[in-house]
Amino acid sequence: MSPDSHSCHQHVLKWLSHFNRTIIAGEPAAGESTSLFLDDSYWRDALALTWQLDTISGKADIMARLRHTAKKTGLSDLAIDATASPPQWVTRAGIDAIEAFVTFNTDHAHCRGIIRLRPVTDPDMTPSGDNTQSRPNWCAWTFFTAIESFIGFEEKLGRNRPSGASYARDFRGPNWLDKRNAAQKYDDHDPAVLVVGGGQAGLSIAARLTQLGVDTLVIDKNSRIGDNWRNRYHALTLHNQLHVNHLPYMPFPPTWPTYIPKDMLALWFESYAAAMELNFWTDTEMTTGKYDTATASWDVTLVQKDGTTRNMAPRHVILATGVSGIPNRPEIPTLDAFAGPILHSSQYHDGDEWAGKNAIVIGCGNSGHDISQDLFSGGASVTMVQRSPSLVVNIEPSAQFPYRLYDEDRSTDECDFITTSMPLPLVKKAHQHFTKQSKQADKALLDKLTAVGFRLDFGEDDTGWQFKYLTRGGGYYFNVGASDLLGDKKIQLIQNADIDHFTADGAVTKEGRHIAADVIVLATGYKPLEYLVAQLFGQEIADKVGPIWGYGDGQELRNMYRPTGQKGLWIIAGSFAQCRINSKYLALQIKAVEENLI
Repeated sequence: MSPDSHSCHQHVLKWLSHFNRTIIAGEPAAGESTSLFLDDSYWRDALALTWQLDTISGKADIMARLRHTAKKTGLSDLAIDATASPPQWVTRAGIDAIEAFVTFNTDHAHCRGIIRLRPVTDPDMTPSGDNTQSRPNWCAWTFFTAIESFIGFEEKLGRNRPSGASYARDFRGPNWLDKRNAAQKYDDHDPAVLVVGGGQAGLSIAARLTQLGVDTLVIDKNSRIGDNWRNRYHALTLHNQLHVNHLPYMPFPPTWPTYIPKDMLALWFESYAAAMELNFWTDTEMTTGKYDTATASWDVTLVQKDGTTRNMAPRHVILATGVSGIPNRPEIPTLDAFAGPILHSSQYHDGDEWAGKNAIVIGCGNSGHDISQDLFSGGASVTMVQRSPSLVVNIEPSAQFPYRLYDEDRSTDECDFITTSMPLPLVKKAHQHFTKQSKQADKALLDKLTAVGFRLDFGEDDTGWQFKYLTRGGGYYFNVGASDLLGDKKIQLIQNADIDHFTADGAVTKEGRHIAADVIVLATGYKPLEYLVAQLFGQEIADKVGPIWGYGDGQELRNMYRPTGQKGLWIIAGSFAQCRINSKYLALQIKAVEENLI
């Protein structure tokens, strides 16, 4: 039987009492230290005690690190967070536990965290004798610690927002707009931080840094803020729901549609940059960057659309281009024989241009499916070429399963915090569960696709679409109709291995069948970020940084939201939720460097 709210509260209080005596005071009673964590337990830290995004596994390693870092950081007693949801019985990654939000301080920061307690099952650890009342019978299964704000450098929001020295007006001095225009020119100084890319990643990190008082400039090669969405294909909308996708500080209006259209989003980006007082240069591209170790700053060259160049010396450069922005155009044998236009998906705009024509779309990710459906809806005859197995989930309900937490009666901030608190092994387990549910919910569709020869996969170890995104940036499709068209043979499907060669007017299969084409669209994604790093900074720095995105052998994303192998170079990318959450921790690291805290 699950414990009631009062029991949950009492179990948490008892555990915190033992933690504070054992870790903070360093005076545990016999056996107390062994009863704090389960053998199979996890501690994830977001800068609070290790100055890193880091995950430690196993009771012995957790205890050793905690004892060391508690003294080093000046860790204060942990207490239940009275401003958050009370301790309660929850299910995370398919496992039941008591979940409690806690607060604490270090010498430098206000912090908070989450503990999840499970009942002891090891008889050697079961309380007995005189110690029954003093020793806990619930141990930590997961432990999360995170910086909330630096003491003395809190964000300028709420009661801490700027109010001015008095209510007096300077009727002859510059007003707000004058000051904003002057700040954005950078006539007499360079920014501390240069953000390359003005999508959700660039806007999120710039907003965080601006609120921390770090001088930040965003540059984007497009002509308007939001063009990275505005200029994409005509029918594009987001594939996950409104309430998951807010930017920091300014949630989308509750009147907005569940799935946001691209142009609506683009207009919001413009409004967001203005409202958040972000310094932003459009029509500007960074072409080169060299790091000067003597000055601990970059020498970057910026080229504007009119040919004007500007050299700047920021201390930090943040790549916020999402994917690299470098289209991936794979070498496809005999494709150069095709006489018609060959468009990368980034060049595709509207299916109406190809009404009554024949089209071949190479690639089966979200873009490949969406473009195929758009072409079909515009009156084209479409053949999709599948190069490798792909994951397919219906946009509702299956694609939304990972976001169920955000449907609970909690604030977005609390949902974000719970999401961030989960260590990688448990996140994988949760997504295996979501994948199993998706297979059941989508069985009719998946059977239909298999029947027409579509090759399905469900990610490594059946971890589903989100881990495909985190490890390779694609390889999945949220079905909004294209899969049904494939299953009904309204969009034709062919495997890449079955194509013998391309001709001036299409392709010929190994069986001799001719597939006519007036246009070929390469929905083949983008090159990894490593290519952009090499292009901007040279291969030597790219080699120092190493692989970007994915997990490798670790439990944190490689080179994302944390220091890279090159001092002063940072990278942020991901979904709206990932950028909203991780921009906070990236901004805090840069602020700590700027204030010589680390």
